[in-house]
Amino acid sequence: MATKRIDARGLSCPQPVVLVDRAIAAGSTDLEVLVDNEVAKENVLRLAARRGLKAEVRRDGNDIVIATTRI
Repeated sequence: MATKRIDARGLSCPQPVVLVDRAIAAGSTDLEVLVDNEVAKENVLRLAARRGLKAEVRRDGNDIVIATTRI
């Protein structure tokens, strides 16, 4: 399955988590989530862990990129 990209930059919580949760519920596990603040990053990482996904974080300028895959 192709990686789904979710651009949640500029959104405050819980919006990034809701977008990611909907994508996972729809069957997407290979995600690339873009956020621009630490709170959103931590909340998305917690959601990924609860849903049994492996998550890797990297910085791209001011953006935080969270890549998830099924464990």
